[in-house]
Amino acid sequence: MVHQFLKNILAKPLGKLADKYDSRPDAQRVFPALSALSQNIKTDPGKKGPVINFDDSHSFIIFSDQHKGIKNGSDIFALAEGNYITALDYYNNQNYTYINLGDGEELWQNNIPQVKRKNKASFIKEKLFADRNAFIKIFGNHDLYWDNDPLAIIFLERIYKQKLRIYEGAILQTQIDGKPLSIFLTHGHQGDLQSDGNWFSKFFIGKIWGPLQMYLELNLNTPSVDDHLKTLHNTIMFNWSAQQANTLLITGHTHQPVFESLTHLERMYRKLDIAQAQNNQQAIADIQQLIDKHVNKGSALPSFKGYKPTYFNSGCCCFDDGDITGIEICGGYIRLIKWKYDNKASVRIVLEEITLKELINTI
Repeated sequence: MVHQFLKNILAKPLGKLADKYDSRPDAQRVFPALSALSQNIKTDPGKKGPVINFDDSHSFIIFSDQHKGIKNGSDIFALAEGNYITALDYYNNQNYTYINLGDGEELWQNNIPQVKRKNKASFIKEKLFADRNAFIKIFGNHDLYWDNDPLAIIFLERIYKQKLRIYEGAILQTQIDGKPLSIFLTHGHQGDLQSDGNWFSKFFIGKIWGPLQMYLELNLNTPSVDDHLKTLHNTIMFNWSAQQANTLLITGHTHQPVFESLTHLERMYRKLDIAQAQNNQQAIADIQQLIDKHVNKGSALPSFKGYKPTYFNSGCCCFDDGDITGIEICGGYIRLIKWKYDNKASVRIVLEEITLKELINTI
């Protein structure tokens, strides 16, 4: 009873505290960091990230933020593991290239031998992509170890049975009707001093938040995060992407799915704007009913001034109901997808999709 009481009263304030100290982005740092990384990959491919030319015959799946732990009370990946493994089987059988956008392992709270031992099943599935030379692993702030520890290469070889390069980003390039399109992928923590592996965040996560989360059995990556307006961090990412020519930006980090620069709730408002312009009363009523489920009466409406569909976020693979979200690029389409449990079976759901041709004609 005491445990549940503490869980009820502490979940919300602890969540706000963790968010405050885990991420405090500043556009004056983020913009130059993203620009420098993008330019570095373009001018020196292979060092910080590969440049991959693709066409409609290529398929990519982008997942991020598994935060694989050690199967204790603070392991926010454990419940989602079944969906993740089923999804990887599906994409490997379909010959997708898998781009892991970072924070695959929770290495602020745990060490890699522990994580390796407790997550053999998912590492085996990832290895299948590596065996086909179809696995790109990018580091994030919670698994910065892969980039900065001299022993990382040894553990990577033990896990994947081959030497594996770890990158900070990647760029996909294509031509659509003679127009160039670049898709820049990175975890998204660049330039964010409060989450870029700094000592205070690691101390807070490892010594305070981790033990509390384990004791209270808390996982604040709830599905409702998809219904919120964009976080400040996602807004900064959008603002950077909107300034780039013929470029889409895909990140993770925030655990908040974003498609065409909009969260799920923002997309509903956008659809409401279109329905009102068309005087489609039935659509207006239906969309308004959906909006009312997620917002309070009188809430401020989001502004779509300057809206450009240039920013995407893969969400995460550790929602508290076991759902995972990701981004597919396949057959000329880009899709936001979700894998969820349905009668104990994992099923794939397309949440949003648009053709790359449509996108390039609007950016």
